[in-house]
This record gives sequence, C-alpha cells and structure tokens, in this order.
Amino acid sequence: MTSKIIPIAFAFDNNLLFPAGICLSSLMMNARQDTFYDIFILHSEKEVIDKDFLNRISEYFPNCRLQYRQVGDVFDSAFEIRGITTPAYYRLLIPELIPEYDKIIYSDVDVIFRMDLSDLYSMDINDYYLAATRDVGLNLSKDGVEYISSIPELEADNYLQSGFIMLNCRKISDDCLVAKFKELAKRKLKFQDQDILNIACRRKVRFLPMVYNMTDYSFYYAMKERQLLYKWCDDSSIDYAINNGNLHFNGHKPWKKYCVNFDIWWEYYRRSPFYDERFYFDFYYNKLDELDQLSLLKRLKILARYFIYGRKK
Repeated sequence: MTSKIIPIAFAFDNNLLFPAGICLSSLMMNARQDTFYDIFILHSEKEVIDKDFLNRISEYFPNCRLQYRQVGDVFDSAFEIRGITTPAYYRLLIPELIPEYDKIIYSDVDVIFRMDLSDLYSMDINDYYLAATRDVGLNLSKDGVEYISSIPELEADNYLQSGFIMLNCRKISDDCLVAKFKELAKRKLKFQDQDILNIACRRKVRFLPMVYNMTDYSFYYAMKERQLLYKWCDDSSIDYAINNGNLHFNGHKPWKKYCVNFDIWWEYYRRSPFYDERFYFDFYYNKLDELDQLSLLKRLKILARYFIYGRKK
C-alpha cells in the first residue's frame, strides 16, 4: 500500500516536552493505515532537545519519521508577552527551515488530535498563503473585537487562530513573505506570531471549519452562545466539531489543572507510549481537593476514566 506523506511541524522547548509527547501520540493514534507523517521538530540551536524522549514516538508508531531543525537567533529579541516565548515565532520560518515541501501543516503542542489530516492536506490552497480556522474568542468577544479594531491591518470576523495552520510555503517564498514576518516581529504586537500572520496574510487566508482547531473559546461559544457561530457554521457542523474536532487547550492546560476536556487529554496520555502508572495516580491524588469542587457529574466522569479505563490495556 502506498502511503500518503503528510509533513507537519511543531515548535517548542524542553519545558513543553511532556505535552508535546502526548500531542504527537494523539496524531499517530488517529492516523489512517495509509498515512505517513513526516514530523519536524523546530527548536533553538541553544537548547539540546531531549530526542530520546520524543523518539519513543517513531519507535512506537512505524508510520512516521521525526526530524529536528535548529533555529538561529533571528527572533531572540522579538517581543514576548503573556508568558509566550520565542519558539512561538518559529512557525514563521517554516518555508525556510523546511524547503523540501511546498505545503506543510503546523500545530502547537497543546493539542489533542482526533482525526487523520489527509483530507486537510489534500485541500487546494494554491491561491492562499495559508489555511486556518478563525480565532473564535477574538472575533466574537467585546475585548477581542476592540483589539482587532485597534490595529488598522487587522480585519474583524476574519482574524485567524495561528495554533493550527497549513502553510503554502511555495507562495510565501515566491512573495518573499518571510522577510515581512521578520520585520513585523520587531513590533510590540500583543498576539505576536498570530498578529503577524493576520497582518501579512490578510485576505489570502482560506478559512477552515472549526473542527480542525477547537479552542477553549470554541467550546465556550458552542455550548453557551451558539447563535453567534451561525455566521460561519450550522448546528450539525458545531455538534460534529464538539464530538470529533481536534482539541486545542490554548487556555488552561490539562496536565496542570482541571479544564474543559481535561478527561480526554488524560485518556490520550493513558494510551500513549509515555504512560506511567505511578505518575498518573499521583496526579489525580494530588488534585483531590480541586476535583472535589466540581459537580457530581464531572467527578463521576473523571473517576470513571481513572478507575474503569485508567490502566493501560
């Protein structure tokens, strides 16, 4: 059987090694039989990334390859805010760092994949710089709209979320956009790489269904203020995204505290090659006081995950 090769890149440092391992595991768990992922890890040349830890992925899953690309100091003086550091900018260099592909997917590592990405990768984006979902929170919240309106180059209702994107590297390179990215990185933009992509790629973005990138805000609006989403999607696509979409924990992190879809993240951890029974027990034991504050239904759901499904088969 001929495999479909799908290149995908991630950028992080050793501080995010643990969630990165679970993210990559979820990607591979949902790969079709004929999908082969060519995985690129972008990291600072100043940091020795723990390859032994990450290489468990390719040892455990045969249909992938891990490659490592070092990034120089081009963004060392770039603006940092909200606890988000330099590796956030690395996605902007992908057309230079990975020249062997004309098109490549990028994802943050606070993501749990629940689908194969072959259909996405086959999408035609020849006329666009990239494909991405809208940032639901910034496009719909009062503060978000005010922020977008404060920067002339940004456009309300069409502001993308940069945590999961597919880049048209050929077009970006042909139009010398990486140089523009680097120049924009000198500005003090609150949402850093995301603002840069929105400014530089404006009106050359193919917007994806929210199923590809279900952020915390996506779930909030889908559950609490669904009518605001109707400008982009209908009830059936919203329900499908809730039940099947890629989960992007861009707010609270499930490996640190309880949050939306907390139990799903830990279920993927339990099924991953990184599973450690003692660590799993200790995490839940140390969170008992926090979990006791939850509703009975949520507590029962979490307890079922631990006591019924919590041992690796």
